[in-house]
Amino acid sequence: MSMFRAKKLDLGCFTNIRVLRDHAKRKAFVEAEPERQALRYVIRNTTLPARTRAVAQLQLTQMHAYTRPTQIRNRCTFGGKSRGVLRDFKMTRYNFRMNALMGNLPGVKKASW
Repeated sequence: MSMFRAKKLDLGCFTNIRVLRDHAKRKAFVEAEPERQALRYVIRNTTLPARTRAVAQLQLTQMHAYTRPTQIRNRCTFGGKSRGVLRDFKMTRYNFRMNALMGNLPGVKKASW
């Protein structure tokens, strides 16, 4: 686990252990993604022998959990929360509302109809 943790971080946002862990997961995912894709291609290729495909499947299952795309969560850059995050702005609903009302988000204004 410590091998995935970054030595020095300047994320430019709120940091707690969950944010650091998420950053480590994203880094590990990016580094291992080409290998994961190659193994998945070998597994799905039905023209290859069954033994080769089984070995590739075993290698894929033995890769670290942080290399899986399902481990990554969207987190708020202001508070580090993972629920209610707007993808386009990378912030929670509450932080989005406060920043929009203060005018910190260009092109965003309160709706009125």
